[in-house]
Amino acid sequence: MASEAAEPQQAQLASRLRLRADTAQPMYRQLEVQLRQMISQGLLPAGATLPAERVLADALGVSRTTVKRCYGALRDQALLSAHGRLGFVVEGGRKPLNPGMDRLKGFTEEMRELGKVPSSQILERAAGPDRAIASLFGTPSNTPFLKLVRVRSGDGQPLSREIAWYDLGAAPALADADLSGSVYAALAQEGVALTHCEQTIEAAFPTPEECALFGFSEPVPCLLIKRRSRNAAGRMIEYVEGLFRGDCYAYRLNLRT
Repeated sequence: MASEAAEPQQAQLASRLRLRADTAQPMYRQLEVQLRQMISQGLLPAGATLPAERVLADALGVSRTTVKRCYGALRDQALLSAHGRLGFVVEGGRKPLNPGMDRLKGFTEEMRELGKVPSSQILERAAGPDRAIASLFGTPSNTPFLKLVRVRSGDGQPLSREIAWYDLGAAPALADADLSGSVYAALAQEGVALTHCEQTIEAAFPTPEECALFGFSEPVPCLLIKRRSRNAAGRMIEYVEGLFRGDCYAYRLNLRT
C-alpha cells in the first residue's frame, strides 16, 4: 500500500522537473541541481521517496545513466540514501559547518570551536628554495620554504585538502617541528605569531585525487580558500590554498555599518 501511495507523488515529481538540451550543462547536473533545490526548500522533505532510476529515466525521457549519476552525486552529499525496492529516500543532509570569519585562526582552532576533534594527515613535506614561491612571497629566489600538503579532518571526516608554504627564513625551526597538529601553534612557539591575513574564497571543482580523498563518486562544487598570512611586522609567513568540501561548509560573516 505504501508503494501505491508513493506512485502519484513520484509522477508529480517528474512533471516538475525540466531538462533542457540547449545548454552546455549536462542532463545529470541539471537534474541534480533541481532536486537539490527541492530538498533544500523543503519541497522534498526528509523521508520522501524518489523514483527508482529506471522509472524516473523513463518518465523524463533520458537514459538511466543520467539519473544514476544524479542520484550518486546527491548520495555523496548525504541528501539521498538507497533503500532497495523503495528506491531512494531523502535524508536530512549533513548539517553544514558555519565557522565565523571574524578573525585569523587555523583549522585546528576552528574545529575545536565547532565542537569537533581536529586531525591531519601529511601527504607531502619538503623543504628547500622555490623561485616561483619566492616571487609570490616577494623574497630572494634562494629563500628556503617548507611545503606542506595535508588532509584536514573533523571527527575523522576529511573536510579539506590544503597545500601550504612557509617562509623558513623567518621560522627555520619549522622545518623539523612536529606538525601533526597546529602549524600556527608551532609558529607561535618560535615567536613568529601570525596576526593578519588576506583571504579569498572562490568556487572550484575537486580534482580526481581530491574526489578520492573526500569519497566523491562525482565532482561536487567546493570552496577554494587562498590565504596570505603575515606577522606583526608585515612579513608574509604563510601562503596556503585549501579546498574545502562544499557539501559541509557554509562560511558565516558578521557585517556592520
